[in-house]
Amino acid sequence: MDVPLELSAYMRVLKLASTPGWDEFSQIALIAGAGILLIGLMGFIIFLVMGVVPGTGV
Repeated sequence: MDVPLELSAYMRVLKLASTPGWDEFSQIALIAGAGILLIGLMGFIIFLVMGVVPGTGV
């Protein structure tokens, strides 16, 4: 394992990377937020179904 060679590869990637603009950031934030809400809604629906089905409720 050649550490100096790996560090130079990492530095090259960091030099190519750039921070996203406001439009790109807001789009990513909206998509991530929608995904979180969707997963939470699915969990809540499963919780409600578990309460209705006899013998599986909390």
